[in-house]
Amino acid sequence: MAEMTSANPNTHHIVWDWNGTLLDDNHANLAAVNAVCAQFGRDPVEMDHWRTVFRRPLIPCYEELLGRSLSATEWERIEKLYDSSYLEYLHTCELAAGVPDVLHQWAGTGRTQSLLSMATHDHLVPLITERGLNDHFTRVDGRKFDTEHDSKAEHLVHHLEQQGLDPARVVLIGDIDDDARAAREAGAQTVLVASGLMARERLEATGALVVDTPTDAVAAVRRLG
Repeated sequence: MAEMTSANPNTHHIVWDWNGTLLDDNHANLAAVNAVCAQFGRDPVEMDHWRTVFRRPLIPCYEELLGRSLSATEWERIEKLYDSSYLEYLHTCELAAGVPDVLHQWAGTGRTQSLLSMATHDHLVPLITERGLNDHFTRVDGRKFDTEHDSKAEHLVHHLEQQGLDPARVVLIGDIDDDARAAREAGAQTVLVASGLMARERLEATGALVVDTPTDAVAAVRRLG
């Protein structure tokens, strides 16, 4: 397991991921994936298998899953099918263990936190509002634009710039390897939780610190000073 460095003891801002990190929605994601599989003639998959396959960019991920290349029209169909299925299960998704208490605890240190998700902005904001989490965050951003590599990296750079934050004083807490990639490209640090959509060994391969829960992640950040 990798260790976070303490080269910058003034780390003070957390950027939280949403799906799979603060929101326990693995079952909704899997149901949506299997809705896609059913429409494209593929047998359903189990969560353990999906956690070994899932990655960004999403199109090659789904091409591997379905065993075929996808046209632009087919990918648009998959996106709509996935979204509609996911929304059917969204009401059954609870906050991850320790949330929102861990958000209160971090705020109690006098430090700040924000939220950045690759879910669309118009989808994300009502969810945060409905769950009464807005006041915890200095900023909430969902995906507002598409990028060539379908990565969180450019979104993170924009998210930090809009808040005037020094990336060296930021830790991104997420649940997939793209979170680690985004933080690295933006000049921030990362802690990854192993409760989301990616197997622990794949997270550890990024070199980032991997923990079990959001509470553990904040404990790791607090050790920075």
